[in-house]
Amino acid sequence: MDYDVIIVGAGPGGIFAAYELTRAASGQKVAVFEAGNVLEKRKCPIDGKNVKSCVGCPTCSIMNGFGGAGAFSDGKYNITNQFGGTLYEYIGKDKAMELMQYVDTLNLKFGGEGTKLYSTANSEIKKLCLQNGLHLLDASVRHLGTDINYIVLQNIYHLLKEKADFYFNTPVESVRIEDGTYRIITAEREYSCKKCIVSTGRSGSKWAEKLCRDLQIPTKSNRVDIGVRVELPAEVFSHLTDELYESKIVYRTAKFEDLVRTFCMNPYGVVVNENTNGIVTVNGHSYEDVKRHTGNTNFALLVAKHFSEPFRDSNGYGESIARLSNMLGGGVLVQRFGDLIRGRRSNLSRIEEGYVVPTLQATPGDLSLVMPKRILDGIIEMIYALDKIAPGTANDDTLLYGVEVKFYNMEVEIDEHLETNHKGLYIIGDCSGVTHSLSHASASGVHVARCILAGENGSY
Repeated sequence: MDYDVIIVGAGPGGIFAAYELTRAASGQKVAVFEAGNVLEKRKCPIDGKNVKSCVGCPTCSIMNGFGGAGAFSDGKYNITNQFGGTLYEYIGKDKAMELMQYVDTLNLKFGGEGTKLYSTANSEIKKLCLQNGLHLLDASVRHLGTDINYIVLQNIYHLLKEKADFYFNTPVESVRIEDGTYRIITAEREYSCKKCIVSTGRSGSKWAEKLCRDLQIPTKSNRVDIGVRVELPAEVFSHLTDELYESKIVYRTAKFEDLVRTFCMNPYGVVVNENTNGIVTVNGHSYEDVKRHTGNTNFALLVAKHFSEPFRDSNGYGESIARLSNMLGGGVLVQRFGDLIRGRRSNLSRIEEGYVVPTLQATPGDLSLVMPKRILDGIIEMIYALDKIAPGTANDDTLLYGVEVKFYNMEVEIDEHLETNHKGLYIIGDCSGVTHSLSHASASGVHVARCILAGENGSY
């Protein structure tokens, strides 16, 4: 046996599972396999000047490598059961909250000390939202920022590399089961282990789906979130972001009664490209360091689409929309809100004449040629609803980048230990379809590690 535990994927779930497994003198021999690079070698070639669009790197440095897709995120840890996943349905609400708070203490320990913990429990802002047909979800929000998040991950890695074996640029091709032993197959060789933790994240969702098919692990269809990223002057939302930082606001549209929600709010931040399975979509970052702040705030507006039989490929639906955007714009499209409402394509001159200076060099275009009408109608409704609590949201010069797609893995059938129908095989984090956030994914890694250390019954 090469290892006691092999972890596939060095994203938040895999990192915190490895940390917990090696924290005490447990005697566990642990290895982590990662398709991408070590943290300091993760570098996207897009600089906005010499390289303006995705060049199709063998492995995307934004999505893969130590830290996973969260490494260059805004570093927001939402401590809540109201959104970010359904981990609590498997392990209980109290335990889920306890684990997320434990992860928060580790982030502080490894470099996040001094960062602010925000709370959405503010009656006046909640009241303002309710008075205008909006609902503010409750959460405590730890904002590390992209810069501090990097430092935290770097410090954790420096500790872990002395206690576990890391294999970078080593994609796992498949996992086989032989007489109760797991065989981890890479291009170079095979490795064996008693227990295997799969934590490949959203970028590894297709690989995880294939694994479930090959090993006959039951799954069910999940949702896909489709929308745009909004960029506007930071002052428009400052009365919310200065107090709450991340405000998760949900709106039910009058026309279709669809739910539209804000997601990943980045005060004084930047809009960035993201590459998932060769498809270029949009995301947002912000920094803790004031010197790196911009004059803009950005956030996503997303509509969740669930599909029933006979169609099960929710990710394929989202991919087709993103590919259409890539086909028309060579990557991400950007459009002024005023142009969208007037039914005309944005052009470079109108973008440059506007009062919002874009932080991402995207192709001016027409989102109505890309987005399904029902989804786009809902987003427009939401913008007018937000304008009531943050006047200026519906200004003509507000920028909309498209498309933003949040892919979710098929929801894997796992038990309260996050263990599949194969004893010793665990699927955690966002690739499980159960978690959708840094905090939930990290907590799932701690939970599985503790179950493994607890022994046969898996309770701790």
